[in-house]
Amino acid sequence: MRDWMNARKSGGGAGRFLTGTIAVFAALLTAPPVQAQQAAGATRTLTLADALRLAEQSSEQVAIAGAGVLRSRGQLRQARSEFFPQVMGSLSYTRTLASEFSGFNSSSDTTTTSTESCGSFTPNPALPLQERVDSLEAAVRCKSEENPFSAFRNLPFGREHAWNMNVSVSQTVFSAGRVRAQADIAGSGRRVADMSLASSRAQLVLDVAGAYYDAALADQLYRVAQATMDQAETTLRQVRLGRDVGNQPEFELLRAQVTRDTQEPLVIQRRSDRDLAFMRLRQLLDLPQDASIELTSRLDGSEMAAVVSLATDMIGTDADTSVDARVAVRQVEESVRIQEAQRTIARASRLPSLSVNMQYGRVGYPTAGNPFDADFRTNWTLGASVQLPIFTGGRLRGGSMIAQADLDEARARLEMTRELAALDTRDAAERLMAAQAAWNASSGTVEQADRAYSIAQVRFTEGISTQLELNDSRIMLQQAQINRAQAARNLQLARLRVAMLPYLPIGGATAASGNGASTQMQFAPPAGQPNQGSGTTRAAGSSAAANGN
Repeated sequence: MRDWMNARKSGGGAGRFLTGTIAVFAALLTAPPVQAQQAAGATRTLTLADALRLAEQSSEQVAIAGAGVLRSRGQLRQARSEFFPQVMGSLSYTRTLASEFSGFNSSSDTTTTSTESCGSFTPNPALPLQERVDSLEAAVRCKSEENPFSAFRNLPFGREHAWNMNVSVSQTVFSAGRVRAQADIAGSGRRVADMSLASSRAQLVLDVAGAYYDAALADQLYRVAQATMDQAETTLRQVRLGRDVGNQPEFELLRAQVTRDTQEPLVIQRRSDRDLAFMRLRQLLDLPQDASIELTSRLDGSEMAAVVSLATDMIGTDADTSVDARVAVRQVEESVRIQEAQRTIARASRLPSLSVNMQYGRVGYPTAGNPFDADFRTNWTLGASVQLPIFTGGRLRGGSMIAQADLDEARARLEMTRELAALDTRDAAERLMAAQAAWNASSGTVEQADRAYSIAQVRFTEGISTQLELNDSRIMLQQAQINRAQAARNLQLARLRVAMLPYLPIGGATAASGNGASTQMQFAPPAGQPNQGSGTTRAAGSSAAANGN
């Protein structure tokens, strides 16, 4: 627009004015809408509760588990259907184009006329004897000339049009427990599917919470590294100023420069770790990778009670963390019930089974194919059947042996799962205690280290202390800040794990509650520092040792 106004005011002629007008309209056409510009630069604030809701909606694992629940419901309906009568209906129409019986029904038969003229013989006692004898001889002669196969034309063989309507009913009366066992298996499958869905949701909550807190921790690590970089820049300016006025030797200036230059690649590494952590969080939440998000749930434990309440409401779990309440133990218990039902089915296959059935049908043969012109006739049967295996060559006995072996294996697996669940429950409790202790121990460390660094900075500015003391105070402050953030992350995840422990797989949350590689923070020692403070310090490793992870 500014170019268009300038072209108009300059009075450079119609050509310049037209060129400016075209340029303005081209810019308006190619520019994105204002809403799109705002959306592209907008930052989405994201709490942990929001992240859990988004993950619940976009999780493929939860969708797969939900499909398993629907499948188990259908299988349960199929299994229970055998308790009720099975009623089936059918309607069929048959058009016969050619048949081996068509000759018997042909209207071109030469004997048809004579056959139809015979009729039925009825004696008349009122006639004279001679007439009665003549009528009897005529009837005998007519019947002797009749086609012997003409009676077949009234039978259904070879009819051109045929309609058949049938209704069949069958009911299993006795199956030696097979039908009940199948329903029990389907019921156990339904309960296992429900527990799998709850377990998938619990694992999703823990994964999303771990990714969320990893991103928050990586962001805090980057902020600490950037703050350390700023402190090193400030120290370098002070030393350079002291060197210019002659108060600082060249050795102190070189030390400050090396400290600043060594911290710069660590800042770059922290920025890269933060970007990777946010990319993983966007992937779990099914958000665009170029979306800008800001995490509002901090690593201070203030929202933990609300987060635990939200997670338990999503999953539908309670606070029972006993061994028998663990989802892994309950699933194996259902597996034992399934194997018991399989053994019942194997035993039932060696016993007789009884079923009754009924067939009711209406059959009609219309002359022109119209079912309403047909003279329908009824077929109605009632029957019963008994099935009993007499000799199978050992197949049924082998099936019983396999079912018993599967049952023994399931019972042994149940005992082993209970032992592992007890160990895993104890491990979760110990991790929570260790995380709580580490959090309590780091409560006053950051304030003390910050106070010590402020004092060291004042002493260095006044020329009372050396740069070595200032760098030591800075490293202690960094370690305290990182340990505090790491302890907060571990405590948050440990609380979540204990809250959702009934529906978590055994050992499935160890990776989420441990220390990720992205949380490791390196500190560069100041140049010329003695062996006591030199080397690379990994705050995450020290925090892991303190937390027992």
